[in-house]
Amino acid sequence: MRNTICTLLFLTLTATSFGQEKTEMKNFDSNFAHVVYFWLENPDSKEDRNAFEKSLKKFLDNSLYAKTNFIGTPPKASRDVVDGSFTYSLIVTFESADAQQKYQEEKAHLLFIEESNKLWTKVIVYDSTSI
Repeated sequence: MRNTICTLLFLTLTATSFGQEKTEMKNFDSNFAHVVYFWLENPDSKEDRNAFEKSLKKFLDNSLYAKTNFIGTPPKASRDVVDGSFTYSLIVTFESADAQQKYQEEKAHLLFIEESNKLWTKVIVYDSTSI
């Protein structure tokens, strides 16, 4: 009985300690998705990667229009159809195409481009609206 209580207490504490709080959760907005791939000029440079990540996170923290965001790096490709040639990916969602256009022109976004454009050699953007 004591072992069962200890196990239940451990599982409860683990779930509450490592689970995402409801107040921290953000729902993906399917109205408009903005997917960006970046190829850094020096992808093996820790200094460049740190500068890029710092600038990108600062930008997203200050964006007035981005609802949700995801910053990623390519996983080890497991299939021929997977393109892992990029250095970073960014997925941002918006409530509308109008909000996405305002995001393009906002100060935080323009500052990110100014700070980081010297770090990349290529950027590809894919925008989608929900069906």
